[in-house]
Amino acid sequence: MNKTINLIASLGLGVVLLSCGGENQTQEKEVATSSSAQSFSGERWSKEKAQAWYADQDWLVGANFNPSNSINQLEMWQEETFSPALIDKELGWAEEIGMNTMRVYLHDLAYQQDPDGFLDRMDQMLVLMEKHQMKPLFVIFDSCWDPFPEAGEQRPPKPHVHNSGWVQSPGYYALEDSTQYPRLEKYVKAVVGRFADDERILGWDIWNEPDNDTGVSYRDKEHPNKAAYVLPLMKDAFAWARSQNPSQPLTSGVWLGDWSSEDVMSHLQLAQLHLSDIISFHNYDSPEEFQKRINWLKRYDRPMLCTEYMARPNGSTFEGFLPIAKAENIAMFNWGLVDGKTQTKYPWDSWEKTYTDEPALWFHEVFHTDGSPYKKSETDLIKSLTGR
Repeated sequence: MNKTINLIASLGLGVVLLSCGGENQTQEKEVATSSSAQSFSGERWSKEKAQAWYADQDWLVGANFNPSNSINQLEMWQEETFSPALIDKELGWAEEIGMNTMRVYLHDLAYQQDPDGFLDRMDQMLVLMEKHQMKPLFVIFDSCWDPFPEAGEQRPPKPHVHNSGWVQSPGYYALEDSTQYPRLEKYVKAVVGRFADDERILGWDIWNEPDNDTGVSYRDKEHPNKAAYVLPLMKDAFAWARSQNPSQPLTSGVWLGDWSSEDVMSHLQLAQLHLSDIISFHNYDSPEEFQKRINWLKRYDRPMLCTEYMARPNGSTFEGFLPIAKAENIAMFNWGLVDGKTQTKYPWDSWEKTYTDEPALWFHEVFHTDGSPYKKSETDLIKSLTGR
């Protein structure tokens, strides 16, 4: 408990670096905390407010959404490649099976490149989502995959490789360069401020997998002390978002490690959970593991969102997870909707193994590019559980 109290009271020390792929590393480094993060603790929603907000929602079922013609967030949001007609069509397929929400990634460079146009495209996205009776959970920052994003034309996918063009936000250089932090602050405040009272938005996911070291894909190119940079900046990002007084909740999802007790959790994980109005988490394991992690997080007595799941070869499936989630009233966002340029039907190990054709069992995704279900039994199940 002292660990938690010290974290929230002082905001002065970050200790963590977790890695994917089953390895854990820990690194300790003192980090400076800017004054903008100092007032967060009193502004977090109460449990009662969070529970009342969740009681007003239908059971939330959706996907992590990126249109099939976009390799990453930049290709989705930049003016030259923004595709409202395709987004409209693909959201329509999701609506037909009962999905009512989507988790949608933003990017700081897309905003920097064209601030007014970026915000206008977000509004276009909200019009389309409202048409399909959906509300988005917008993701502001992301620590996964390529640490060297560049605005402009994006590279083509590497054949048969999972998420070969997905990019981090902020990237490697912005993360280590505090002179860029005012730019990031402007981005967060502009985005949240523009839509702070917009009832079409479900919430704000401040930072996706903040301590992800990108595994075998980019680990040798990452900051060895990445989490020491991320922790204070993530706290600042929560404070920047809260400064706009959003009517929607804030969150950042824990995704790796042991959450059974705060005594065994990292400072970064504790910050995620104690800054979040609603609790979010990821799980790509068995139904038994999914249930165990739900039980661990019940101690916070706040609404829970599973913002990533569904990796078929891992045993993380719609059939195994959705009945549990409905019984426990957990919101669910599987990874991937329509097969496309992200190529996430291929497994994570496609970064290490050579694939020459699509896998016998798709890793992620729900639909083929023509809108037909990959597995009709899955879409039938989603329809039945959502009441479609």
